[in-house]
Amino acid sequence: MKKQATTAATICVHTGTQIDPAIQGANTPIHTSSAFGYRGTPENQYPRYYNTPNQKAIVQKLCALEQVEEGLLFSSGMAAISAIIFGLLRQGDHLVLSKEIYGGTYAFITNELPRFGISYTFTDTTEPESFAAALQDNTRLIYLETPSNPLLRLTDVAAVTRLAKERGIVTAIDNTFASPINQKPAEFGIDLIMHSGTKYLGGHSDLCFGAVVGSSELMKPLRKHAINLGGSLNAETCALIERSMKTLSLRVERQTQNALEVAEWLEKQEGIRKVNYPGLPTHPQHELARRQMKGFGAMLSFELEGDAASTERFLDRLQMILPALSLGGVESLICASAKTSHVKMSPEERAAAGVSDTLLRLSVGIEAAEDIIADIRQAMNA
Repeated sequence: MKKQATTAATICVHTGTQIDPAIQGANTPIHTSSAFGYRGTPENQYPRYYNTPNQKAIVQKLCALEQVEEGLLFSSGMAAISAIIFGLLRQGDHLVLSKEIYGGTYAFITNELPRFGISYTFTDTTEPESFAAALQDNTRLIYLETPSNPLLRLTDVAAVTRLAKERGIVTAIDNTFASPINQKPAEFGIDLIMHSGTKYLGGHSDLCFGAVVGSSELMKPLRKHAINLGGSLNAETCALIERSMKTLSLRVERQTQNALEVAEWLEKQEGIRKVNYPGLPTHPQHELARRQMKGFGAMLSFELEGDAASTERFLDRLQMILPALSLGGVESLICASAKTSHVKMSPEERAAAGVSDTLLRLSVGIEAAEDIIADIRQAMNA
């Protein structure tokens, strides 16, 4: 576009698109080359260097959405998370992070960091004071995930970033659940923003990738680390990602609207012990969600009355909602977090994190809200 787009919907469609002047097609051409000329170019281009045209098209779009300068595209969300941790931290450094995080992140932290001499402290997601209490002289990074997976608890991002800046500590956030449509962490001072793009950015349950965006200065050490590890993507996958992101705003807005309707209905039903959704006035951090989120998101979780066996019977009876791993697709997906996202935790660790055997995480799709509700109703009534 000749004019810089400023609204999310327009950024999703137009920003980053590269028009071939010879053909003038509406979409960025797919550059399948792994060999690029180097003479007379400002930098050597190579897929592992994260600087090919199809990679740049996506990064430019995501940076515009998140209102930051630079970014990197990875082959998975975990590759993006590990790039932040190992790109910034060294032996002897200390990390503070939310207690309620994605189970894969928890497994990575607890299994890998001790081998490299990096210490860490998990702290209460909901209390900024607990982050302050966890800081040490060698703390170099604070890592947040808000809303959290799967209980949808929130961290006061502005309060934590103020604390970090006072101490010269870098902050990073997993913004996957909210997406850049519903939350803009850079507005509250966050330095680095991570997405498991497999979820909302891809949005069709057919792509696996991750991304990190932030300031040019902070991206330099991450880029160096990423180049050494080589977790880049090919041009064909990048083209599919760019295609998917064009409808990101449209999809997430519909999913968010549906999620609120489903959460409000669930809260009124017998047989439901608890509903976790920031958009509900009964959510303990509803007012914080109103302040720091532009929409309440399309993820919710709820606990059924009963036990693990009755929960499995409920899942068996669903006809449209698919019990499956992952989230953020156009179709509604549901899973028992104890057996999926948090299966790598011990039963004791899951109990401490509030992940019970009857807790179900629902990724609300773009179907008609009444059809999603009808499927849950018939599964409960059966």
